[in-house]
Amino acid sequence: MDERIEIQGESISADKERNQIVDKACDLMEKIYREGDYPKLMVKRSWSEHNPIITGEMALPSAYRWYLKRELRKLLEKGASMKVFPSRPRVAINDPALFDNADEDDWDITQKKLFLFSPERIDISLNRLEHYTGTKPDDFQRYILFTNYDMHVEVFQNLFPDCIKPDRSVQMPAYHHKLPENKGFSLVNIGVGPANAKTISDHVAVLRPDAMVMVGHCGGLRNHQDIGDFVLATGFLRADGVLDDVLPLNIPITPNHLLNVYLKEVLDSNRRNYRLGTVYTTANRNWEFIKKRTVQEIHVSRSVAIDMESATVATNGYRYRVPFATLLCVSDKPLHGKPKLSGDAQTFYDNSKEMHLEIVIDALNMSKENYPDGLPNSSIRAINEPLMGGPE
Repeated sequence: MDERIEIQGESISADKERNQIVDKACDLMEKIYREGDYPKLMVKRSWSEHNPIITGEMALPSAYRWYLKRELRKLLEKGASMKVFPSRPRVAINDPALFDNADEDDWDITQKKLFLFSPERIDISLNRLEHYTGTKPDDFQRYILFTNYDMHVEVFQNLFPDCIKPDRSVQMPAYHHKLPENKGFSLVNIGVGPANAKTISDHVAVLRPDAMVMVGHCGGLRNHQDIGDFVLATGFLRADGVLDDVLPLNIPITPNHLLNVYLKEVLDSNRRNYRLGTVYTTANRNWEFIKKRTVQEIHVSRSVAIDMESATVATNGYRYRVPFATLLCVSDKPLHGKPKLSGDAQTFYDNSKEMHLEIVIDALNMSKENYPDGLPNSSIRAINEPLMGGPE
């Protein structure tokens, strides 16, 4: 016999009762999934004139239970009613049909953020996330940092000695400082290049994190920059190429304003030198070998830094509606006679690694304190996709 739950939000007034009902709904979703079906959530929003009923299927809901609890509480507070019930049998992870319902060519970008991904896509991504990072999806926290240096991993483990670590050697190891309600930090060493940056952000996005921040190094492109200065990205030149076929280059990609405000505030309070501006992201590690062409693009775009991952992470943050930001540290100035050389680079790394990671963590703590329920999402929704509680 099917198990289901029906909730009338208008009849619930006490926070304690609301939390208990939300927990019960999440328990049922997890039970349905364990027993072999996809759980389906149907929400009726009486305040919505044009889109009163929204529905979606879930997979592995335990991995982002914190997010489901938060969003369901918001809906109930508005007076929504909802149902949870089994939808259809789960598609096996080795069934070729799995990819039929995970094809982004059929993706509805205006779909509610709560239901953005199909359950098949969630299953695929969380399976691959565990494969690449050596940690379980349930260990991931709301605030995710991407790096491509072991030294940042070392700093993270020093700051959080009890963090969860990979259980084996993997391609993109992850480390998790776990806090209740997943309010901690996850650091993923993604390696070098836009392909890895796309891979990890494709899969992390299904967990609906509150923020993704690229914590990397860059080549400084301006005369008045020194090794060790920071770059806070305000825009990106997408020369990486890996997402051109799914998001046109003429769509502007900008980081989350509030995250940038917090990062700037921490940089100022620490009296660090930094530049605001465009980051040029390339797929070519030896871009200096086609200097004339690249420098022309740099001049036209007025870029202040060059790297290999930032625009990729930012573009996927835009596509998947995850707030994102980029804080880079200048490790070399190849256009000014200061290429990245082994000895100089090591000295720079030793001098910058603690401060770099701590600035980002301090900024995310400010975001967490000011917006415990997540950053406002008006800047990452479609024009015809109303806010959850706004006029429709």
